[in-house]
Amino acid sequence: MSYSETSKIKQNKIKSKVVTLPNIQRITCPDCSNNKEFLEISDGVILTTRFIQNSDGSFSQELDDSQVLGQVKFYCGDCGADLTRFHKRFLEMLF
Repeated sequence: MSYSETSKIKQNKIKSKVVTLPNIQRITCPDCSNNKEFLEISDGVILTTRFIQNSDGSFSQELDDSQVLGQVKFYCGDCGADLTRFHKRFLEMLF
């Protein structure tokens, strides 16, 4: 193998690789094709809201805290289909 042939092989190996990112998969309702509106419904929730009373007697909300004690379900916001199997994906994409 000559020097020029070796040089061509090395150049081919050095070329940068094109990296393609995976297509972002949206959650889509299999029943009605909705991919925009969803509901998360939690059973057995304790919601604690802390308020401060202002000098004029009105109240201002200071803090919300919630604790889910029961099951969490995920539904289509259009047709109401149970999409709980997609709930993990929903949580991963929640920002």
